Amino acid sequence: MRYTRIGLMGSAAAVMLMAAGPARPQEVSYSLYGTPGLIETPTAQSASDAEIAASLGLFKQQQRSSFTFQLLPRLSGTFRYTRIPEFAGVGTDTIFDRSFDLRYRVLDEGRFGALTPAVAVGLQDFIGTGKLSSEYIVASKTITPAITASVGLGWGRLGSRNGFTNPLGVFGSSLETRENLDVGFGGKPSFDQFFHGDAALFGGVTWDYSDKLTLKAEYSSDAYIRETANGTIDASSPLNFGVSYRWKPGINVDLAYLYGSELATGLTFTLNPRERAFVSGTEPAPVPVRARGTSSVAASWGAQTGTPVAQSVQAALAQDDIRLLGLSVDGSIARVRYANDRYRSEAQAMGHVARVLTQTLPDNVTTFVMEPTQRGMALSATTLQRGDLEQLENTATAADSLRARIQTRDAAGKAPAPVPHDNPAFTWGLGPYAELIVFNGDAPVQVDVGLQLETKYTITPNLIVSGNFRQSLRGKREIAPIKETPNNYYNVRTDGDEFGVDGTPVITDLTLAHYGRPAANLYSRITLGYFEKMYGGVSGEVLWKPVDSRLAVGAEVDYARQRETDMLLGFQDYDIVTGHLSAYYAFDNGFHTQVDVGRYLAGDWGATVALDREFENGWKVGAYFTVTDMPFDQFGEGSFDKGIRLTVPVDYFLGNASRQSVDTSLASLTRDGGAQVNVDGRLYDTVRDGHLAGPMGDTWGRFWR
Repeated sequence: MRYTRIGLMGSAAAVMLMAAGPARPQEVSYSLYGTPGLIETPTAQSASDAEIAASLGLFKQQQRSSFTFQLLPRLSGTFRYTRIPEFAGVGTDTIFDRSFDLRYRVLDEGRFGALTPAVAVGLQDFIGTGKLSSEYIVASKTITPAITASVGLGWGRLGSRNGFTNPLGVFGSSLETRENLDVGFGGKPSFDQFFHGDAALFGGVTWDYSDKLTLKAEYSSDAYIRETANGTIDASSPLNFGVSYRWKPGINVDLAYLYGSELATGLTFTLNPRERAFVSGTEPAPVPVRARGTSSVAASWGAQTGTPVAQSVQAALAQDDIRLLGLSVDGSIARVRYANDRYRSEAQAMGHVARVLTQTLPDNVTTFVMEPTQRGMALSATTLQRGDLEQLENTATAADSLRARIQTRDAAGKAPAPVPHDNPAFTWGLGPYAELIVFNGDAPVQVDVGLQLETKYTITPNLIVSGNFRQSLRGKREIAPIKETPNNYYNVRTDGDEFGVDGTPVITDLTLAHYGRPAANLYSRITLGYFEKMYGGVSGEVLWKPVDSRLAVGAEVDYARQRETDMLLGFQDYDIVTGHLSAYYAFDNGFHTQVDVGRYLAGDWGATVALDREFENGWKVGAYFTVTDMPFDQFGEGSFDKGIRLTVPVDYFLGNASRQSVDTSLASLTRDGGAQVNVDGRLYDTVRDGHLAGPMGDTWGRFWR
């Protein structure tokens, strides 16, 4: 299954998310390789911390699609997918190549005086097939506010024109030789190639003619040796010239003349998750805090309608799509349990609930115990003093001051008195879906569109039946055969493109799931049914996660059976028991890591390591890799599973509150090794939403919004 699918219902928005752009000018110019640079060569400049760039670089011999993320102020990474026509010469086949880059800015401009340039070190295509591989050291200096010059030393492709003996040879003669790269199945770093062989100089200059137009000129040290030899390009000149036009903030259009013979175009979309593109907070304002001893319409709802206080609270919270599940009043203490269906931030939802309680509860109730839930699980219990709400509401440091006064603990144990409700147990929605399929062999970009029916039946808050059904409008599709590497493992993923291609309605998933709190700091999940398009079965999971801990530990066991390719109710013969022990840890600056160790769908044993950077507004960008005991030659092209993933919160673009997000992933290849079953509702991301050592604490500033 050589593709990556992007999105769920409405996820076509993810395809164009870059087009929205940030509300600021682009600060860094991107090259045709999709990295900060001139035209074909890099510079030492770095994008703003967390900036994301999606770019296309197009000319006759190569068409490159790149995704670049500024992981840290100095470190960036790039995933690239390149189409190379007539790779072995005129009239030969086109190939599709995947590559990864890393670059690190080791020195800031002006660090040791006005003449000090910025300096960066980079690895291009360091974990791919090596067809585009090079290493470089580059320096950039601002000459005037409008002119920037760069000069660098390159190896590999960037050391192939007018090269000379490697100056690093002083550290060992082996560095002077760069052997022909034997990548095998690719996907592995070629450490014995880095900074080896001849080196060559490259450089260039940019001139910001205006706020919108930048002129570029460069001397490239890439001789395109193979391409010139096989007649697919004439790289007779080392000089490249180009213009870059900032069409609007976050969108750049480029035009260039390459190597004395080729016209090239480029298109780059940039945005920064830390900088909202649209006005936020367009949802209705919360009710104000009612000071005790005063009256308001909201406070007299119960008396006016004759309904109990709990029903008044319930009605008020329903205006914010917050469901009241339980309410108990014991003397001066009110304990409220609720489910937030609107706000991505549980802190924001808690602020709305607290203010409603001041409006609806009697004045003698002075303490609120707030218990947010998701999927019927109480996530935490936060104690607020009513007097603090009254005192701090309109102060400049209200959020920080309130957080210093609250107490948060685990919420396991007996629930507060349940509140009767008339919420419908069965809900459904019918609408269009769009699914982007990328990196699918000779068809690198495909789109599937159709209708999707989403259904959910809530038996109890923690016992849920849900299902999704689709009808594609593409009709029956023929699947081109894919040449696979012979191995001793079942095709647990490589046959994935055979599923759901008959043009008939399909069941994408249909499950019964139960969520629970077996003990303090413990959470549980049992899921039964059709998990995803390829597998169904039974999945069980437990998670240990204290409310104030950065560390969480979990275990999951799955009995998975492969479904029939028509994606209806039938199963094939293949089944397996898989399972993992997982450890999660939240570092500073929004970084989260997850390590899974266990057995995978093909029966191979190994580990998956993932690192994500999460932002307070809900964006998440990360990367992962999986290495198992499946030999690289049996895994096939790519050698082991790896990729990048992106979560885009819908409210970032809409401006109003929403818990919805679009999840995308870009994998170098999807193969059988290191494959896991996809089960909705895994515990960690659900549970940590309501913990102070998690998103609720990270977004505590939203309490008063």
